[in-house]
Amino acid sequence: GEAMASDGRRQFWKRNAKVPGSLLKEGSKMYAQSKSKRASSFHEFAKSTSDAWDIGDDEEEEFTSIASQSLNSKVAMATAAQVIQNHNKLKESPGEKMQQSESIDEVKRNGKVVKSNSEVQLSVSSGGSLGRVTLQKQQSLPSRPVIPLVARIADQNASGAPPMTIREKSRHEKFKQLLSSAHTDLEELRKYSWSGVPREVRSVTWRLLSGYLPANMERREITLQRKREEYFGFIEQYYDSRNEEHHQDTYRQIHIDIPRTNPLIPLFQQPSVQEIFERILFIWAIRHPASGYVQGINDLVTPFFVVFLSEHVEEDVENFDVTNLSEAVQRNIEADSFWCMSKLLDGIQDNYTFAQPGIQKKVKALEELISRIDEHVHIHFRKYEVEYLQFAFRWMNNLLMRELPLRCTIRLWDTYQSEPEGFSHFHLYVCAAFLIKWRKEILEEDDFQGLLMLLQNLPTIHWATPSETREMLHGISTVTSDLWDGNEF
Repeated sequence: GEAMASDGRRQFWKRNAKVPGSLLKEGSKMYAQSKSKRASSFHEFAKSTSDAWDIGDDEEEEFTSIASQSLNSKVAMATAAQVIQNHNKLKESPGEKMQQSESIDEVKRNGKVVKSNSEVQLSVSSGGSLGRVTLQKQQSLPSRPVIPLVARIADQNASGAPPMTIREKSRHEKFKQLLSSAHTDLEELRKYSWSGVPREVRSVTWRLLSGYLPANMERREITLQRKREEYFGFIEQYYDSRNEEHHQDTYRQIHIDIPRTNPLIPLFQQPSVQEIFERILFIWAIRHPASGYVQGINDLVTPFFVVFLSEHVEEDVENFDVTNLSEAVQRNIEADSFWCMSKLLDGIQDNYTFAQPGIQKKVKALEELISRIDEHVHIHFRKYEVEYLQFAFRWMNNLLMRELPLRCTIRLWDTYQSEPEGFSHFHLYVCAAFLIKWRKEILEEDDFQGLLMLLQNLPTIHWATPSETREMLHGISTVTSDLWDGNEF
């Protein structure tokens, strides 16, 4: 029976495996693999990423009824809040108190343990019976402890940065050469972007990699003009309908969610910026009725908005007043953010359709992967009845954006956009590596609440500088390569 199960798992990964990191920079020890070759092992993937994040310029089967799954009976205990408070007294440091207090409040609320920042609610009866999971598409998402302003969005070379090294200058020149040619070689651009894109060329590179801009230089300007006009045609045609009764629920939810997007970063609290986000999300929602607006999509606008804003702003964008820009520039940033976000969502829309089957499949795939690469962590979760859905739902729904400072997300998206299925297939590998990064802390937790609180508030809050981001990603590849059992996908 075990042999058959093992064969089944192996066949699962053989059917589904595509090679992450197949578009790599020249001269590295990383590999590229054609479809005809066998799929890579996770060990090879880990080795292949060991230098992938070392950017030279120092920038940064569908569930039918989830409701039938049983959760840890501890959730129903009347003493859940006290358990967590005791846990905090033992383990929390002064700098973590703000982070964890919010989770404690969630546990206390109505005597329930509610999973922060995901759309999965742990509903517990007062009679102490087992809880049941229910997915609610429009359920309110409690806010994660916010990333403080010290986690800068801006790249260090925006001001006061040391001079570029020879390697950095070489990379800059290569990007400029590719981008200025009559017909940009997109394969080459992906190879170089995999290891990070210099700030100065990131906006045009992202437009090209997302498929928004054509590779042909002569067609770019006319394409931008046409697509920007098309977007504002949508605004004229549809935006007034937000006041109509059949769109009220959609618009109201968007309006509620926008202020929750990076709430401590002044840029996103500006009324003009919030109006831009409301227009982008409303137009996308009514043009995609199969899913409509789902909480989590609002986060996916922010990296594009920041990158396209940075094209026009030299200083730190976190505190920049967008109204200082001309109306034409603001409109261009808005339209480009809409189209690039739309391109991203084209590849993962099943994450947001009814019952969110894409997320269900990805969470199951993550569980399968972890059971293969780190059996100790997997068994630890089973021992304390922690379900992957309780923490990994948000990782898929928000593409890890609630787990990382925005600056780190932007750097990660350089790589995601250089991968053919970066936001879907490759993201699964990143989630696996992200989980293994915290294996020591996970294995030290010996109760359900402690594990859930750790997994929902992983200590990434101070990942601010490029070097810290690189060190974290180097650490991921080292840990996963040590743990891989040698089986092939």
